[in-house]
Amino acid sequence: MRTLVIDNESEIRNSLIELITAFCPEVTKISSADSVMAGIEKIKIFKPDVVFLDVELGDGTGMDLLSKIENINFQVIFITAHNKYAVDAFKFSAIDFLLKPINPEELVIAVNKVKDKIKHNDILQQLTILSQNYALTFAAENKIVLKDAESIYFVKTKEIIRCESEGAYTTFYLVNNEKIVISKTIKEYEELLKPYGFLRTHQSHLVNKACIKRFDKSEGGTLILDNNDSVPVSQRKKEHIIEMLKKG
Repeated sequence: MRTLVIDNESEIRNSLIELITAFCPEVTKISSADSVMAGIEKIKIFKPDVVFLDVELGDGTGMDLLSKIENINFQVIFITAHNKYAVDAFKFSAIDFLLKPINPEELVIAVNKVKDKIKHNDILQQLTILSQNYALTFAAENKIVLKDAESIYFVKTKEIIRCESEGAYTTFYLVNNEKIVISKTIKEYEELLKPYGFLRTHQSHLVNKACIKRFDKSEGGTLILDNNDSVPVSQRKKEHIIEMLKKG
């Protein structure tokens, strides 16, 4: 099975290629591209059976890329992190997708589903439905998808006060006093939440800047949050945190 990975983030792209190589023996050849234009050219040359396609690329979106392909004769597995990219639209359209950070078990399931789809004649109809749903779903809000063993949560980034890690688990503390425990490390969420004003204050703590009430200089440095939680600031990050707080 010829596989193409299209993602503008080299770290994500390389990580996915490593996972596919390690866990998906049915993939015989693999290639990659980092933009809409490069992806279009690579599809013409490489002729993939399946394309792992990031929703947002540097020079456009995954949907932009697909709209420029005359004959879509390959399966598509979308890669996404936030439900501002309309995760429900993928579900409603029966299009496969993977959530960042990518879980190896979910990757194997997605590849097996694609492998079983020998006929490609439904893909155009599915993509048409996706395009319609994509334009309507979660258009106005930035949300992140959190999954535990029992549920999938669609959480507004502005409702996350802080995240705290303990080993391989991360606890999300929300404004309604709800807690969500996810079996992923805090590092995996740091980059996802950084564009939404989250600061890594400590090895075990990630804080929503908008929820910081004050910086307490005692005991080396502590942040007091809107819910009155106290979060330590490491000595190594103290100067950076103070600088970010001064910027407002």
